[in-house]
Amino acid sequence: MPTHDWSRIFPGAFHDFHQAWTAEIRKALNGGVLPKGYYAAIEQILGGPEPDVVTLEATEPDWDSYDQSPNRRGNVMVIENRPPQVRYAFKVDEDQYAAKANRIAIKHASNNETVAIIEIVSPGNKHSRRAFEDFTNKLYQLMADGVHLLVVDLFRPTPRDPQGLPVALWGESNPQIPSATEKEPITLTSCCSDASKTGYVELLNYGMALPEMPLFLTAERYVNVPLDATYAEAWRGVPEEWKEIVNQPV
Repeated sequence: MPTHDWSRIFPGAFHDFHQAWTAEIRKALNGGVLPKGYYAAIEQILGGPEPDVVTLEATEPDWDSYDQSPNRRGNVMVIENRPPQVRYAFKVDEDQYAAKANRIAIKHASNNETVAIIEIVSPGNKHSRRAFEDFTNKLYQLMADGVHLLVVDLFRPTPRDPQGLPVALWGESNPQIPSATEKEPITLTSCCSDASKTGYVELLNYGMALPEMPLFLTAERYVNVPLDATYAEAWRGVPEEWKEIVNQPV
């Protein structure tokens, strides 16, 4: 499924697509991607214009029993045996994001622990310096609280992130972090927020299919999120008038 340049249409159209895509990701994760003991839920963001995000919550499973079960639910990879299939990996500077986070832990009323969040970036996250600072501070806070991240940014760099979101988040001084370019403006970033503090980045251009990206459950285990398949399902419901605008040649 080719990825589209959503900057060609008004922000409300992407917000609508964002909501549908979020629901499709949730359905795929709960439909067999996640192992027993984990579930994905859509979390509403209050107090701002951001769309909903997908949160991953868990009651920690018995991994020994899971590994030995021939009928195990979900396809969980062990990073030592199968590293994430992305082109770029980097070590996160813990001091950098920890210093920017307030370290106020947000607890869920269900008493289940939030272990990961999938964030699909919207135009509003980057339209002003204040919005961008609020957005990045939220990500720093999540990492400080030990929550794993998968951040999907389909929009070109802005004055707030001229080299792309991964560089803006984790520092221009880290040569391991790739910069977004005119040929590869889309950035997909997965971060393990446990002891390893490792980030994984993939870059691509519009018209290319989204690759599967790792979403960490623990420091050693992750699942691959089917971004392309869920994007395609959400695209099916987009109004034809919007499709014509987004599909216009460059």
